[in-house]
Amino acid sequence: MRALHHPDLASIELATLLAALSDPVRLSVVRQLASSGGVVCGKFDALSEVSMSTLSHHLKVLREAGVLRVTPSGSFRLHELRAAEVDARFPGVLPAVTANLDVRVPA
Repeated sequence: MRALHHPDLASIELATLLAALSDPVRLSVVRQLASSGGVVCGKFDALSEVSMSTLSHHLKVLREAGVLRVTPSGSFRLHELRAAEVDARFPGVLPAVTANLDVRVPA
């Protein structure tokens, strides 16, 4: 399994982060990650809304915007929010977004 690029959050602009969080499917992914702590690729609730290839695109957008980190876990990839890192770069943004999704992001 090839390693994926995770951007340094210092290089991410607020507009990029907000654009990544502007899609309903991506918000669904963020909601699930915030409430569960981590999800393997095939277990996202969003798969009931979109195909796997579409979900992969949304996960890529979130990863490239610095919202999530993907780590190998056996034959799967584990997706986790970069909550503390995002909060250090953009204080309060992710908690404000997730507060409107009825979940709390751990600091």
